[in-house]
Amino acid sequence: MARVSEDEVLEALRQVGDPAQTGNVVDLDMISGLAVRDGNVAFSIEIEPERAPEMESLRQACEQVVAGLPGTLSVTAILTAERAAPAQTQQPQQTQQAPHIGRHGSGGMQKMDLPGIKAVVAVASGKGGVGKSTVTANLAVALSRLGLSVGILDADIYGPSMPRMLGISGQPRSNGDKLETMQGHGISCMSIGFLVDPDQPTIWRGPMVMGALEQLLGDVNWGELDLLLVDMPPGTGDAQLTMAQRVPLKGAIIVSTPQDVALIDARKGLNMFRHTEVPVMGMVENMSYFHCPSCGERADVFGHGGARDTAEELGCDFLGEIPLHISLRETSDSGTPIVATMPESDEAQAFIAIAEQVKARL
Repeated sequence: MARVSEDEVLEALRQVGDPAQTGNVVDLDMISGLAVRDGNVAFSIEIEPERAPEMESLRQACEQVVAGLPGTLSVTAILTAERAAPAQTQQPQQTQQAPHIGRHGSGGMQKMDLPGIKAVVAVASGKGGVGKSTVTANLAVALSRLGLSVGILDADIYGPSMPRMLGISGQPRSNGDKLETMQGHGISCMSIGFLVDPDQPTIWRGPMVMGALEQLLGDVNWGELDLLLVDMPPGTGDAQLTMAQRVPLKGAIIVSTPQDVALIDARKGLNMFRHTEVPVMGMVENMSYFHCPSCGERADVFGHGGARDTAEELGCDFLGEIPLHISLRETSDSGTPIVATMPESDEAQAFIAIAEQVKARL
């Protein structure tokens, strides 16, 4: 079956008119961020903030006309709004999320309802490049080996890495109004990486990102899970803050390297969760040391013990340290987590020890 094209989507959306204006949503320049990949369609509908409560029917109409196109597997339409700051402030225009962004969105910060999922834990870092996704993937497999049913939400919209980390390819199946999770190494996973072209950048505004994340959570059939790990995007911006406020997090795990510059940002991430009343389960020090496979000597390439000291200083637990080793890089790149393929290795045992602590805290 031929897949739907962008031109076909736009032509279908021209059938939907804005009741308050003369014209359709395409000609009125209300459609933005259109992404079409292998039958999966996503786009944003730009509206005025004060009209958000009345525009849910228009959003649904847009989804329906696109869903009716041959070759369409799934449709995600998100309401977003731009509102200028008051004139006296002389501030640039700010992008804000509309109160209604879809079936599972709301204008307040009440927690999402995630039936079937017993606990949700965020794996976060203050900055990128510290190996947070590697830790998430191996921690999930380790917890699965300890008897838990585990899923991963890849919440990094701009740089999704879980499809590669878990060695999963293809697109999720649609079952009614829900997407089925993808499976890898016994882990249920959902990622925007399954829905968009991996070679194309995701050029979305903040509200679009948040709408996509909420639908990746709420419009997915996760089944019965003991634990859902959320591989958070790096930083402490709007996406991270809203995830902390909207998702019923049981706790958060902070990943950092021993470097001072990484620990500075790790502190910010930890304090963000505390400000949003999310318990911090502890800190993990990744790339803690390098054990030379040739000479057997140990080298603290990025320093050592910084995360442990920071955890003690900030009054949270230190969960453990992960060494820097070529096998971790190789297994991550090949989609075969080291805990799954080399469970007796020192590196895998480090993840399993951390998983045991996380399981105890659940």
